[in-house]
Amino acid sequence: MTAKKGRYSGILRPLVMFLDLLIINLLILVCLRSAMSNFGYHAILSVFWLIIAYYIGYYEVYRNTKEISIFIRLLKQFLFVWLITFAYVGYKYKYVTTNEIFYYVFVCFLSVGFLKFFVFYLLKKYRLLYKGNIRRLIILGSNKNTEELVSYFDKNPDLGYNIFNKFEVNKKKTINYKEIFEYIIENKIEEIYASLKDLKDNDIEKLIDFSDNNYITLKLIADSKSTLYRNLAVEYYGYIPIIALRKTPLEKQVNIKFKRTFDIVFSLFVILFILSWLTPLLGLLIKIESNGPIFFKQNRPGLMEKEFFCYKFRSMMINKTTEREATRNDPRVTKIGKFIRKTSIDEMPQFFNVLLGDMSVVGPRPHLWAQNKLYGTKIKKYMIRHHVKPGVTGLAQVRGYRGEIETDEDMVNRIKFDVYYIENWSLWIDIKIIFLTVINIFKGEEKAY
Repeated sequence: MTAKKGRYSGILRPLVMFLDLLIINLLILVCLRSAMSNFGYHAILSVFWLIIAYYIGYYEVYRNTKEISIFIRLLKQFLFVWLITFAYVGYKYKYVTTNEIFYYVFVCFLSVGFLKFFVFYLLKKYRLLYKGNIRRLIILGSNKNTEELVSYFDKNPDLGYNIFNKFEVNKKKTINYKEIFEYIIENKIEEIYASLKDLKDNDIEKLIDFSDNNYITLKLIADSKSTLYRNLAVEYYGYIPIIALRKTPLEKQVNIKFKRTFDIVFSLFVILFILSWLTPLLGLLIKIESNGPIFFKQNRPGLMEKEFFCYKFRSMMINKTTEREATRNDPRVTKIGKFIRKTSIDEMPQFFNVLLGDMSVVGPRPHLWAQNKLYGTKIKKYMIRHHVKPGVTGLAQVRGYRGEIETDEDMVNRIKFDVYYIENWSLWIDIKIIFLTVINIFKGEEKAY
């Protein structure tokens, strides 16, 4: 028997709120001194918990919310819990130790975090196995974006989206909205996904009016040429709504400094504990096999296309074709070069570039100048990659888009991941990419030659 959609949605969020408050209040008795268990502290903690949760959207978790987003909200929530507890103790109970407060916050963090992710994954399993809490939807439009959306829903059945129909509409033909609206009502459709590319302005207005009047969620699929791919902010000048492009995370000074600090610490660690012994060892092997320097340096475009010298361990015979990327079975590559390229060890000296400030640990990989000239005007959003420092590793590389560019599609996919990284940067994405890079070093990569 298929469960009804929304069967528990009305009570689930209040129930989770109640359980969170119960946990953080009961753990006061377990982790802190008995004097802390008084009405004043319980009341202050509970009230501020709900206020903070409201402002950071702590309970605004939906079926398509990413785990990293949930974790970041969890960290923010408990940062404030920690500050509130410290402030209260400093005001009233000076004998409560710092260790006790840290222990309380840490145990709360683990307990509440476990509950939050348990509920999140439980709902995924519920939708996947029992077909409960399913969203009924239709798609209006027929293009690459709508096809990718259908594929996304098909590949993620645990999200609980059921595509009832797909209407192939376009701007050149008159759309029979009466038929579409009747279908929506008869089949109790809850969400409409409409492609902006295939609709006129008056079509969108009709859909908005119909959705508002029938309590149906309308979501618009942005055209690939639309600015709606960017994060947008709506500001009001009087009663006039003005849409402004939000800054990407790496345009904010606080994030730039934070990322730079991480780069310095990480690169120093690699230089002191890995390159300090790896460099003389590899240098000896490189020298034994072929004449020439240990390091290879090449002029590459960096931040805002400012040129810099990118360093690598030399993996090829000395040649005059350095602006040509390596290909499979490239005769220029030495025997030791094949190994260090396969494992990406040849890129390690770029941590000196990171320390010098020319590169970052994670970011879009620095391309050849020849590639910049070829694809700069050919591929949309290509130049956005120069808004941040190039990286030793990047999202495109860990997703398999590295090495030789055999078709334009290879570069298009690489740029998609680069742009996604720039517009959605967080420290946690950097850590995940570093982790996946290390795994790929040990696995070896098919296109690393």
